[in-house]
This record gives sequence, C-alpha cells and structure tokens, in this order.
Amino acid sequence: MAAGDELLTAKSQAPNLQRGLAVLEFLAREPEGATVTQLSDQLNFPTASVFRIANVLVDLGYLSREASSKKFFLTNRFLMLGQPQSNGRSLHECAIGPMRTIRDATAETTQLCCIIGTEMVMIEQLLSTHPFKYSVDIGARCPSYSTAPGKAIMAFLEEPERESLVNKIRFKKFTANTITNKHDFHKELASIRKQGYAVDRAEGLEGIHCIAAPIFDRHHYPVAAITIAGPSSRIPEDEWEVTAQIVKEGARVATEEFKQQS
Repeated sequence: MAAGDELLTAKSQAPNLQRGLAVLEFLAREPEGATVTQLSDQLNFPTASVFRIANVLVDLGYLSREASSKKFFLTNRFLMLGQPQSNGRSLHECAIGPMRTIRDATAETTQLCCIIGTEMVMIEQLLSTHPFKYSVDIGARCPSYSTAPGKAIMAFLEEPERESLVNKIRFKKFTANTITNKHDFHKELASIRKQGYAVDRAEGLEGIHCIAAPIFDRHHYPVAAITIAGPSSRIPEDEWEVTAQIVKEGARVATEEFKQQS
C-alpha cells in the first residue's frame, strides 16, 4: 500500500483534504523536500491533484517552493499549529518576554522547545549577543535524550507517560558524554526533577553546553522548555548552578503567564 493510501482506505467525504494532509505528513518526514513528481509517486496520487493541492498550501503559507529545484518544503507556520494556547495567548506569546530577559542576562542564544514523539523541536530562538553564537533553524529536531530542553520536559512528565516515552528511545552515542541506556537516563531525569533544571554536557554536539527549565500549564504538565545554548567555554560547569537560576526564573515567569485563565 502506498503511503497516501493509508488516509484513503475508507470511503472519503473529503478526498482533497485527506490528500492535503498526506502531503503535509510526507513532507514532515522529508527535510530535503520533494517535487510534485516525487509526491505523486510516493503517495500514489494523480500529478495534477498533487500540483493543485501543493500550490494551495503554498498560497496559505504552509508550504514553500524552491524555484531552482521545484521542491516543496514545510514552512514554520505548520509548526506553530501545535502550540498550546492559554486564555487566547500562544505559548510563544507567553514565553518571548522571559526569553528576552534570559538572553539579555546570559548573552547566550535562548530557545523555546517542545517535544514531538521522542524528538526535541525548536520553535523560537533569540540569538546570542556575542559575535560568535550558537544557532539552529526554527523547526530543527534532535533526540530529546541528548538535549537539555528535551530532558527538562521528559523529567516532569507523569511516570506512565515518561516510562512509555523512554521505552521508545533508540539511544545513540553522539559524543563521549551522551547517555546511551535507559538506566542512566532515568537517573538523569530523577536528578533533573530534584534540581528543577537540565544540563546538556556536550551530549549532542562537541563543545556546546545547554541549560534548560520546563514551562508548565495549569495542570502542571510540562508543555515546553526554555534553554540557553552556547560554547562550553562561555557556559562552564562551575557556573551552571548560578546560570540555571536565571533560566529557571524565566521559565517560572513564562509558566505563570501561560497558566492564567479567564
């Protein structure tokens, strides 16, 4: 069965909607993008139908098209659909002010991250004020177990959800400091719950340290995390505890903003 057929096995009342969702789902798994022909072949949809649907999604801002390769890509707008809302305000709106405070206090790149599946996804970023700065693309994904924000969120999930998520992780070693087994990872999460913040000790990238703290909703569910990231020389281990208090305070303010309900 072709990938697109999964959404069309039952008699459909809205075939174009289902095909549009199939296009979005396919491109979400293809960071290199895809042409109309590739989408048609992989999803087993008529080329003319794919062309019309993809161009409508471009007009709506959910896809972009590269002129040289004629490939379609997901835009950042698609990422923002999944942001939690509180009292009509998005997570981004609640977090951006505290993020600026953290960035100004630390001078390091400050990011807002969520978890999708077992991956950490970066959804907002304020760049460091240093000439040399750490930066990644909005929408970038990486394994949650090797990042400070991923660990900060996972640590505060309820035990059944946390256990289920950890069991899905396929641990891979990226640096000498990467945690590579469930036992050590559970110990790390327990430590994070106790201290209220998480640290990335160059576990995903050599020479990069991160410090993160979770943002909670009114049910005390960890919906996201704020993190700073930069060279290990500027975020040394002997300053982690002090710097973490700045990050934790920013996350606390964002949490209070997000918790407020009408």
